Order: sequence, then C-alpha cells, then structure tokens
Amino acid sequence: MADPAESTPYQADPLIDIFLDDLWSNRGLSDNTLAAYRTDLRHFDRYIQELGAELVQVSQELIRGYLDVRFDKGFARTSSARMMSSLRRFFGFLLLKKMITADPIARIKSPKLARKLPDSLSEADVDILLNEPDIQDPIECRDRAMLELLYATGLRVTELVSLTMEQLSLRQGLVRVVGKGGKERLVPLGELAVSEVENYLQGARAELLKGKLSDVLFPSKRGQMMARQTFWYRIKLYALRAGIVTHISPHTLRHAFATHLLNHGADLRVVQLLLGHSDLSTTQIYTHVAKARLSQLHSEHHPRG
Repeated sequence: MADPAESTPYQADPLIDIFLDDLWSNRGLSDNTLAAYRTDLRHFDRYIQELGAELVQVSQELIRGYLDVRFDKGFARTSSARMMSSLRRFFGFLLLKKMITADPIARIKSPKLARKLPDSLSEADVDILLNEPDIQDPIECRDRAMLELLYATGLRVTELVSLTMEQLSLRQGLVRVVGKGGKERLVPLGELAVSEVENYLQGARAELLKGKLSDVLFPSKRGQMMARQTFWYRIKLYALRAGIVTHISPHTLRHAFATHLLNHGADLRVVQLLLGHSDLSTTQIYTHVAKARLSQLHSEHHPRG
C-alpha cells in the first residue's frame, strides 16, 4: 500500500495488539498465524490512516476501496482471501467487544479460489529421495533421519524441526507431537524411521553438537533448533541431486504421507488424526489425489462395481 509521509511515521492502532493478545491467550494460535494476522491488519490500518480514518470508523466502502487498490496492484487472489479472513475475524472481535455497532465486512464476499490439489510424490520418487543423503556425513545422516521421519509421520515442518528428545520414544515407536493450537497427538514412526533415527542418534547427533548440551532432536551445525527455511533448502538440494523435477518442499512429503496411506486403504479419519487436522474437510482433499485407489476399492467391493 502507499507509504506514509516521512513527517508522520506510521503508528499501528493499539486495537490490533489487543486483538492479537486475545487470539494468543484464548485461541492458542501459532506464532506464524499471529504474524500473518499482524501483517494483514497493519497493511489495512496504514491504508485507512492515509485516508484519515480509524479502525473503529471503517465502512463497507473503505474495505471495497482497499480491495480495489489490491486488485490494481496485482495482488494474488489467495493473498486477498487471507486478508479478508483476517479482517473478518478482527471486526468480529470488535463487534463482540462492542467497540463497533455493525460489522463493515459482513456483506463483502471473499475472492473465490480454485481448489488446488496438493503437490505429491510417487512412492518410487520418495524412495529415491530418502536414499539420497549420505549417512557417512553427520549432516546428511541427520537429514536422512529427518526425511524418513517426515514421510513416516506426516509432520508439519515446524513440528519436525522443533522436536525434542523427550518427545521421541524409539522403544514404543512413537513421537509425541505438539501441533497447531498447542494440541498434542501421538504418531507412530514405523520400523524404517525408527532404524534411521537410531542410526543418527548413535553418532551423528553427538558430532553435530560437539559437546554442547541440547534437547533438540535434530540440531543445526550450531547446536540449535534448525530454521524451517534451512530444512526447506536441504530437501530441495536432495531432490536436485536425485533428479526429481517435481516442485518439492517439506510439505510435499506430508502430502505424500497422506496420499500413500489412502492409496493403501487407510481410513480417512485415521489420516485426519495422524495429520492433526481439526476438521475432516481439510483431510478430504487427499481423496482427490488418491482417487485411483478409491475407484479400485469401489470396483472390488461394490456389488455392481
């Protein structure tokens, strides 16, 4: 949006922080989600301040004007849809707290988004990718254990890099995951993941820590929790070395985890629990990716299949 004049530096409306504090204390949202809300609301707040308005004075016309500006500037529909979601929640909060008497966004529709199927990998590509790191190298041994664990559990990348030693039970073959909103779930590892993690813990982890004390399961070279961006870079490196041309990210293995489970007949609600989805509709998108397997099951088991 337009930059404020240098003589009047932008000061965010205090209502934004009040709203975010409420989300943090009552909803348990992740830091990344709260940061997204903060960014969206400050962009909008800056825009209306340039027009001499305040958040408690916002009208439907102001919001429509803001959306027009975003459209003219070429913002993606997904970006504007997220912005609208942030504004809806914010003005809903103000209405609930009786700071406004009417919701200015109630009658404004969000941009329609095409349903995007998640990127995934074939089982053959997953095998190639997971075997690419060299276990003789401490860093690559760590990465191989991370990749195997990621594919075995379907963790989000933030959940993976933040794992601690106490969350892991190799004897039981389980990992205790703290997901979005602080919700905990137990996820089985599988024999291959247990084997790779055991191999990593027998030597590579100590080499990475170099005598430092840390509870982080997969520390960086500095002995600290790895950044999400670092693991993103590592997985792209292995995909490039393995000759995998599909667009790939840590989330791609999460998608592959869900898709391959469904392909092999797993129940959708079990996959929902393993992924940590609060709503089954979020998991159902994987049935589109796994439709070949579902069609096969139908033809095998339906009396008129």
